Amino acid sequence: MKCFETLRVHDGKISHIDYHNRRLNDTRKALWGVDEPLDLRSYITPPPHGLYRCKVIYGPRIEKVEFHPYTPRAVTSLKLIWADIDYPYKFLDRRAIDEAFAKRGSADDILIVKKGLITDTSIANIAFFYKGSWLTPAQPLLKGTTRARLLDQRVLKRSHIEAQDVKKFEKVALLNAMIGFFELKSCIIS
Repeated sequence: MKCFETLRVHDGKISHIDYHNRRLNDTRKALWGVDEPLDLRSYITPPPHGLYRCKVIYGPRIEKVEFHPYTPRAVTSLKLIWADIDYPYKFLDRRAIDEAFAKRGSADDILIVKKGLITDTSIANIAFFYKGSWLTPAQPLLKGTTRARLLDQRVLKRSHIEAQDVKKFEKVALLNAMIGFFELKSCIIS
């Protein structure tokens, strides 16, 4: 079993690395009992120019660091998919999420519903704007680093969001390390 971190690297700078260090070390302790913390700064030599997705593959130790040029994909539609997926750590094995994603039909991405509650899309945490507040699922599949940072900053509030609630929200935003907090201009949820 291996895990990975995805970090945004732009013009030689690594974004929000402390949140990634925290999740990496919490995961190493929970899955492998490793108490000695690692600092990703010691393993990542960022390219000096351009926007990259840095993928760090690890187990008890760092195993591989990769850089891929990054272009965000457009998301204008999400399909609700009911699935009992367990993904509390950022596992390299994403088969269950990939299988759910394959059911999206013509939608750009999926919105995973577990036990009647909204969780995440296939690649991002989600937030909904309602009555002056941005709400994010209280029980996501994966507690993302951008979500954690925005909760710490009190930009987001945790909420139990049921599948039928999505019709009442005024706005939708996706959140992950690569796109940050990205409000969708328009989004159809089916």
